[in-house]
Amino acid sequence: MTARIAELAAGYDQSGAFPAESLRIAHGAGLLTATIGKQYGGQGARVEESARILHRIGRGDPSVALIAAMTLNTHARQAVQPHWPEELYARLVKESFERPVLVNHARVEPELGSPARGGLPSTLARRTPDGWSLNGTKRFVTGAEGLDWFLVWATTDEPEPRVGTFLVPGGSSGIEITGRWDQLGLRASGSHDVTFRDVEIPYEHVIGIGPYGAAAEQDNRAGAALHLPLAALYLGVARAAQSFFHTFAQTRVPANLGHPVARTERFRRTAGEIEVLLTAAEELVFGGAARVDAADTSYAPEQALGARVLADRHGVRAVELAVRLLGNPGLARGNALERHFRDIQCAPVHAPQEDISLLAIGTKALNP
Repeated sequence: MTARIAELAAGYDQSGAFPAESLRIAHGAGLLTATIGKQYGGQGARVEESARILHRIGRGDPSVALIAAMTLNTHARQAVQPHWPEELYARLVKESFERPVLVNHARVEPELGSPARGGLPSTLARRTPDGWSLNGTKRFVTGAEGLDWFLVWATTDEPEPRVGTFLVPGGSSGIEITGRWDQLGLRASGSHDVTFRDVEIPYEHVIGIGPYGAAAEQDNRAGAALHLPLAALYLGVARAAQSFFHTFAQTRVPANLGHPVARTERFRRTAGEIEVLLTAAEELVFGGAARVDAADTSYAPEQALGARVLADRHGVRAVELAVRLLGNPGLARGNALERHFRDIQCAPVHAPQEDISLLAIGTKALNP
């Protein structure tokens, strides 16, 4: 599966098209439904298994892995703490076993930025006789073109406003992609801007709704179940870059040497440094995920945040080392390493970003 997704990755990267075929492959292997809870007829994959799935898909195509991550996280959260309307989630599960069904949150806004830094959404949910009408624009909605469900974070227009997540079917009238994703990396992730104009949904299609204060806060410490698999995804990118580096070193035979550059101390030393960086990062990520699954109370949320910070640093550094040693060939568009270099730059961008994570870690360290 990974090999076939990797074969398709370069084409999707060049075109920026939605990677539908790769997602069908992942679904056929049971990976898009792996985290559906056993109580719903699923496999019940938990944090470590999620991390390993995204590590492998990320090695093939991180755009596909990121789209998958959002759906896997939705099912994982539901398995641990049911919060969807029962009949609606049952329908979602049934359809998910039949075909690739994609779900993602729509939270970031042009004015607000990332909710990880605080603030309230300007997207408005207005009460109607039959339910809600949503209006607003969201940014960086990964997989937007293929989503079956948008989980839209919005403020109500009630006398005492509340904030909640509104469940919007992807085919609803009034949904429009208003800004195209045109970034350096993960070009096929389709993380477009999406505008909702008078989008009508039933009254019961809302979860986690509550007063301004509690509902508006995003707990950056509580997301180990997403932070660790996300870190694993990008370590998969770094491993793909490492594989390219090894192949290059073993097959490149300069005329003045008469043997592969893999025999030189310079390449062996760099290969060693890359391996140390990635092995250490994977130990932190997969080991931390296993402790979360085991409900190890000594594993603090700050440790998960720290594991992701170090994994992102190590992954970026490992790919940078490979590119630097190869020189021009490493930056040539015809080589996969150039794409891996671009994709790995997206690792530190995901919320909570490094400064927010370090603030949480430092606050805990100073106030144990």
